[in-house]
Amino acid sequence: MSGFYFLVPTLIVIFVSYLVVRAGGVALMMTGMDWERSRFQSLSAFTGTGFTTREAEIVLKHPTRRKIVSWLMILGNAGIVTVIVTATSSLVSSKGYQISINILLLAGGIYLIHRIAKNKGIAKKWEDFIKRKLLNLPEFEEGATEDLLHFLEGYGLVKIKVKEKSRLANKKLMDLKLKQQGLLVLGIERGRKWIQSPSGKDTLIPMDKVVIYGPLSKLRSVSMLSEILPAEGYRRIKYR
Repeated sequence: MSGFYFLVPTLIVIFVSYLVVRAGGVALMMTGMDWERSRFQSLSAFTGTGFTTREAEIVLKHPTRRKIVSWLMILGNAGIVTVIVTATSSLVSSKGYQISINILLLAGGIYLIHRIAKNKGIAKKWEDFIKRKLLNLPEFEEGATEDLLHFLEGYGLVKIKVKEKSRLANKKLMDLKLKQQGLLVLGIERGRKWIQSPSGKDTLIPMDKVVIYGPLSKLRSVSMLSEILPAEGYRRIKYR
């Protein structure tokens, strides 16, 4: 029976590992990643497998994601080592028919954990609990926009200030033909006023601060015409 006592902590660690991976997926999703990618990234970080260069780039460029993945790696290494040690100890300390019994108990316990993991009701309660806890943290007050705006696929967001002698000054948006270049003006900050989704008839005046989204190659050409501002509250243009 001595081997049986090693099985209990083994199964507990496996179950806790499932909870940690699920929580990591929820945390990554709350940074702006889609659920399928978040779940895969969480499992990859916890097990130390499955990362590609592109997936690593998505994580490394985001401070909150880096922190989440770092913790998943640390907890994953500790959890996997614990499972290996306790499971091995269970088999080594068993004798005769007890080895077969412990193997069956381990397999039965893993199957039970698998069934619990597949239960949507239990999974949802755990995910909702994690979401409530994370929403109290400053890192999760605002979801990241990189994935939604496809920054890693060659798109970016820039905030520029229109100078007096700029070629953008005193021009209507329609005359600048930004849409033809695949650029979208999201808004114009004029003093304390915010002009949301301006039309082609709106005119840019000196000191306007314009937020533009589009392909990086096109944003660079527009940015050369004026002054790029610090991206406080915005995502800075990403040069690659």
